[in-house]
Amino acid sequence: MRHGNKNNALGRKKAHRDALLSNLAISLISHKRIETTLAKAKALRRYVEPIITRSKDDSTNSRRMVFADLQSKEATAVLFRDVAPKVAQRPGGYTRIIKLGNRHGDAAEMAMIELVDFNTLYVKEKAGADAKKTRRSRRSPAAKKAEDAVEAKPEASEAEEAKGE
Repeated sequence: MRHGNKNNALGRKKAHRDALLSNLAISLISHKRIETTLAKAKALRRYVEPIITRSKDDSTNSRRMVFADLQSKEATAVLFRDVAPKVAQRPGGYTRIIKLGNRHGDAAEMAMIELVDFNTLYVKEKAGADAKKTRRSRRSPAAKKAEDAVEAKPEASEAEEAKGE
């Protein structure tokens, strides 16, 4: 029985599972987005999120602990150099899993796992949002219509002047 056992064995022994998750984490950190099965993506999320959290503190000890998990100097360097500054203000939830459907060969559920802050479609630019802060106030619909009518009249008169010239 598996009462209280929260890890997904993924059909592998512990050493094989650890090597698999380490390699998937290295690929995710270096490519920022990978496609894998849904079960592996969910297991990878539980494996890589504490590693990313540890990378937010750039100390010798945290670098050694991350390297112990990843066993890759390049991935550790990318994690501390590129990923950690982007996720510094985020309190968690560094990855996103998107289901892709079933694989043709064996009908396995496929998923794409990506680092949230590196997807340009979903990330809002903070500098642009801060630069355009306006005071929002409620106005009646009649006031809006009156303001729009005032703005429309000068445009119409400019068009008439252009025709007259």
